[in-house]
Amino acid sequence: MVLKPVVGSWGRLLAKINDRDAAEAVLEHKATLGSVQHSIFYIQEYIAKPGRDIRAIVIGDRVLTAMYRKSEHWITNTARGGEGELCPITAEIEDLCLRATAAVGGGVLAVDLIEHPERGYLVNEINHTMEFHTMQPVSGIDIADEIVAYVVEVAGRQSNR
Repeated sequence: MVLKPVVGSWGRLLAKINDRDAAEAVLEHKATLGSVQHSIFYIQEYIAKPGRDIRAIVIGDRVLTAMYRKSEHWITNTARGGEGELCPITAEIEDLCLRATAAVGGGVLAVDLIEHPERGYLVNEINHTMEFHTMQPVSGIDIADEIVAYVVEVAGRQSNR
């Protein structure tokens, strides 16, 4: 399994737990730290990735761009050494990302997907605090401008009500 903080960034504070001894040690460590932030976490199934995952940026009702995050390590975040490579947005990726973001209310979000050999694409997480320091140069899209345009559009719709 994987232990993840409720709010995190850059793939930090993740722990891959391979057995009961490791789980007990990590949970004791978190309990000893004493902070509320260390006592609330997600427990996810560990899914072996094919050396990469997919990060897609969704703004409103469109999947703006996507990239593979490749690494020999199980953590593929580019802030932790993973490399970015443009990922084509297939109809399947687009549909899954749009359904995932709709499930949490939409907006400006990143969707991380894992390619499972039997189960297909799986949503690993939906991130409301994504960064795009690698995605922007890989995609060639000015993501910050796209976010600003979306915010202005939404604000305009709200003021016209």
